[in-house]
Amino acid sequence: MLDVDDLQRAYGEVRALDGMTFSVRPGAVTGFLGPNGAGKTTTMRAIFGLTSLDGGEVRWDGRVPDADARRRFGYLPEERGLYADMRIGDQLVYLGRLHGLSVADARSRTVSWLERLGLGDRVDSKLEDLSLGNQQRVQLIGALVHEPELLVLDEPFSGLDPVAVDALSNVLVSEARRGTTVLFSSHQLDLVEHLCEEAIIVDHGRTVASGPLDDLTAGAEPVLAVEVPSDPDGAWASTLDPTDYRVLGVANGTVRLSVADGAGSVVERAQPALDRARAAGPVSHFGVERRTLAETFLALVGRPVDQADEAAGATTEQAVLS
Repeated sequence: MLDVDDLQRAYGEVRALDGMTFSVRPGAVTGFLGPNGAGKTTTMRAIFGLTSLDGGEVRWDGRVPDADARRRFGYLPEERGLYADMRIGDQLVYLGRLHGLSVADARSRTVSWLERLGLGDRVDSKLEDLSLGNQQRVQLIGALVHEPELLVLDEPFSGLDPVAVDALSNVLVSEARRGTTVLFSSHQLDLVEHLCEEAIIVDHGRTVASGPLDDLTAGAEPVLAVEVPSDPDGAWASTLDPTDYRVLGVANGTVRLSVADGAGSVVERAQPALDRARAAGPVSHFGVERRTLAETFLALVGRPVDQADEAAGATTEQAVLS
């Protein structure tokens, strides 16, 4: 079990971490979500002792991890760091040795992982000779070659094609089923919703919500989906009373609405919206649905996942990288 307890870190006037607290259980794939500048990368670096803290602590199985414990961790940073002109097999063996493997075990696991991820014939290739997607696979193997107990990945799907995304997703699920504690950050909320069992949502250096996805997306207000094919932009929804309905999104004529609490059933409270939709044209779909993770995120954080406080984000990034 990974426990992050009340982490504090300031860079000048910017509080990158302001009481960051959460737990990640083994055997599940957990998404770590937040806008740019929310403190995700700083938290991940703190887990590995790469960022000093002003307060709080990280615990692994109830103890603050030392160097020996961290040798059993695997980390894929957002800023990749393998040697471009070094043979792939040699540097993966080297990384395995740094984590305590024998030469023979490191070589055996390197070959096994390269074959598993479709790179079995590139063991003697240089990293710079591979496509960006295949370079990403090699980076992932570097974090996995020693069979880590904790696997932390910072934006692992960034820039990958659909085939590589599928391959990486299968690896993460497989590692979780092996008992590994898996935590990864991503701005691709649809992917997180498909892949993860649990999620942690953070903003301004602190945890906003965490838990099983089913619990997070349940929401306090039901979501009403109404499709009017003749009105693809959902213009009819602009005439609704904003105190009763909030537009969550419009796609291909389907408007998703948050319905405010009130007297009567959800269906009864949805009738005015149905009447307005019918006035705009034939209604092909009308129903109450669960919130998406993106809608849940927006409701909790108040802005999209890729939006940031530019001043805070830039200052924090510069401080972390210095």
